[in-house]
Amino acid sequence: MDIISLRRDLHQHPEVGFTEFRTASKVVEALTSLKYNVIFGRDALDGDSRRGVPPTEVLQDAFNRALQDGANPEILQEMEGGYTAVIGILKGKTEGPTVAFRFDMDALPVTESTDSDHFPQANGFRSKYEGNMHACAHDGHTVIGLGLAEKLADRNFAGTVKLIFQPAEEGVRGAYSIVQKGILDDVDHIYCMHLGTDVPLGEFHGGSSGFLASTKMAAHFHGVSSHAGASPEKGKNALLGAATALLNIHAIPRFSSGSTRINVGILNGGTAANIIPAHAKMVIETRSVTEETNAEIEKRVRNIVAHSAGMHELEHEIEIIGQAITIHCDQELVDLAMEEARNVDGFSTIKACRESGSAGSEDASFMIRRVQDNGGKGTYMIIGTDIPAPHHHPKFDIQEEVLPRSVELLNLIARRLLK
Repeated sequence: MDIISLRRDLHQHPEVGFTEFRTASKVVEALTSLKYNVIFGRDALDGDSRRGVPPTEVLQDAFNRALQDGANPEILQEMEGGYTAVIGILKGKTEGPTVAFRFDMDALPVTESTDSDHFPQANGFRSKYEGNMHACAHDGHTVIGLGLAEKLADRNFAGTVKLIFQPAEEGVRGAYSIVQKGILDDVDHIYCMHLGTDVPLGEFHGGSSGFLASTKMAAHFHGVSSHAGASPEKGKNALLGAATALLNIHAIPRFSSGSTRINVGILNGGTAANIIPAHAKMVIETRSVTEETNAEIEKRVRNIVAHSAGMHELEHEIEIIGQAITIHCDQELVDLAMEEARNVDGFSTIKACRESGSAGSEDASFMIRRVQDNGGKGTYMIIGTDIPAPHHHPKFDIQEEVLPRSVELLNLIARRLLK
């Protein structure tokens, strides 16, 4: 398997969360060819617990685009509606533990750079889907997973390997519904990883901490439309209620229990200057270093939304569109990963647990927590690569030499655990 060429193909065809139809279909084809038991579509995701699923028309447009760009129609049929998770399972030659590896597949709504010094542009694999881009290395993560699948296809191990290809990591949306489906319930050890994150090429961290607990919410306000000049008193202004909530949400105080973040990232509503807006929507996120503090901030946001709606005699509802919890890495798995990294050419600096300085969140946290709650162990690794621009930036890119190196590392980890 030429993982460099495959990464470039995926980079050219970036698909955002729950629309990874082409990407996921290629993953299914690759795993099937390697004789994995492949679970995908509704068998891999709990439909009732999916968060932040795009509107039906967005899903359908992405589905049709994937068909046009060569995705297998029989596979796609099982994914229609945004069921784009793929699980590859392979049993070894003898009994043993179950080891899982998680790889996220989704891209971002970022327009990729056309500058001549941008490596994908200069080498002919810039995004073909204008407005979408792999700006967070998930194209690399996906091919690392497939490279690992190929390495392990000899089944020369004891136990079971479970490779989890996750949709919709961005916005911390996709992992929870995989967990709720029960995919992690038989897993003894889970390894998750990310490329980059300001760690240079040649450096490896066996664990990572400092990810923030987070809740993403969409608040909907419903009022009454009326003519703003002729009968303004008959209207109930949904946008005014949402704006009241926005100002008060940003007035929530800081906490002595640790760092917090809060943001209203989207506020929209209304149709014309002379019409009282009947509907408004805002998208809010909360974050904190502890789950308890994040829950308290979320409670305060909910109170503010409810009372702001009440002030203006509006109806409202709040939906959770994304969520993450904190990550605790098990030292046993951190140490094992560090030991195996020393056996891979190219890793010159090997460290234990990296303290995340990005104030970011990761929904792999739900997978790790489920395994740990069932008595297993997990960790979240960082594999370094120099990047020309920050994650989520139009000029983001990775150094492709890190890909085969990462495959070899994960192969060594898997075989060590599955002796």
